[in-house]
Amino acid sequence: MFAFVEGVLELLEPDSCVVDIGGLGINVNITQRCSAEIGNPGDHVKLYTYTQVAEDTFQLYGFDNRDDLDMFRKLVGVSGVGPKSALSLLSVLDSDSIRYAILSDDIKALSKAKGISAKTAGKIILELKGKVDLSDAELARHYGGTAPAVTPKADLGREEADALAALVSLGYSESESSKTILSIEDHASHDSGTLLSLALKILYGK
Repeated sequence: MFAFVEGVLELLEPDSCVVDIGGLGINVNITQRCSAEIGNPGDHVKLYTYTQVAEDTFQLYGFDNRDDLDMFRKLVGVSGVGPKSALSLLSVLDSDSIRYAILSDDIKALSKAKGISAKTAGKIILELKGKVDLSDAELARHYGGTAPAVTPKADLGREEADALAALVSLGYSESESSKTILSIEDHASHDSGTLLSLALKILYGK
């Protein structure tokens, strides 16, 4: 119903805010990350919104960027994930981190959020795995303007190098990541997504 709300930030709470639009106060549910980054009361703000309309409910959920809004829409489309649970997940993980967790079958990361059980995290992975990806542009935006640099290795192919870059961007050292990828049976025959998933399982098991 509402694509966005724009006005003066009147009130700010950890999980909600009030935006003054020409004397009309609009209450918007927001993530804790958004609350920490949006600014201070008196600042001009713009939030991209999702409208929840039910029999006895009218709620606005707002995000300071379209990427989080798009991820929120995907999450609430998963059976068993409501707006509050989706907002909780986006409070502890940004959109790119959620994509990583989905693509690498990381149930543990997704279930850190309040309201997201391991079972629900599994549903998110199952239903969204074919609907998300991580482009070089997204990596660059997420990691400070430049995608993580990884020196090509003579014994790594293109798919292996891509998986190595993903692991480094997640905080693992290049040497540990490379060693882990090379330890995977038939590593040269797997695509980067499979290699990333298998490598994370090995690293989590240490």
